Amino acid sequence: MNDDLRKILEELRQGEIDVDAAISKIQPSADLGFAKVDLDRERRCGFPEVVFCDGKTADQATAITQAVLQRSDRVLLTRADPKHAAAVAAVCGDAHYHELARAIVIDPAPRDKTGHVALVAAGTSDLPVAIEAELTAQIMGAHTTTHWDVGVAGLHRLLAEVPEIRAARVVVAIAGMEGALASVVTGLVDQPVVAVPTSVGYGLNLDGITPLLSMLNSCASGVGVVNVDNGFGGGYLAALINRVSDHPPRSQPD
Repeated sequence: MNDDLRKILEELRQGEIDVDAAISKIQPSADLGFAKVDLDRERRCGFPEVVFCDGKTADQATAITQAVLQRSDRVLLTRADPKHAAAVAAVCGDAHYHELARAIVIDPAPRDKTGHVALVAAGTSDLPVAIEAELTAQIMGAHTTTHWDVGVAGLHRLLAEVPEIRAARVVVAIAGMEGALASVVTGLVDQPVVAVPTSVGYGLNLDGITPLLSMLNSCASGVGVVNVDNGFGGGYLAALINRVSDHPPRSQPD
């Protein structure tokens, strides 16, 4: 924080920015009335605040996005519908809507991708969640590979992908039904596995509770579980694990 503050004060002293601009760069949040946007999130956590669109109007999602862009050059919006996408695109020409994943990505100058996150999805029906995880990991700077439709119902399909999956730093396993994919993958690799249960399944799948409990009760060592259909959470966690090798933790917290 001290280095950032010193830079802002030096810009002010040199006349490169005015007082209002300096205040804008220093303030930790922006109060929009309906939302208090965390402008300092990227400095503290390495990635700006993510906009969860479900339950927000298109205008609200757009206003929050514009606030985030005051301090950051990239934004991820999740659970967005076409109305959100149209409103955001009207003010942010670099916005790209991924309809299947219900995600909007604004990243006009993508960073060089580092490391390797492998995303493994059991079936085509899991792709909305899997692609949300993929987009999240990518905008956070991770190189990704995808391995779709490799569920345990046809184990040979997964085994054919294992050599490339083993090359990754971290694996995200996305599956519905009985959720066995995460345990199988974890038993084949020596990387941490982030398991993402989906609400895909028949009858007493219970909207994803069945694979969630299966993943939580996995006998394989090295698997961690996020919530049902939380592709964003799985991709985010995987990107953080991937990043650790490139950027060791700071010795002194701000």
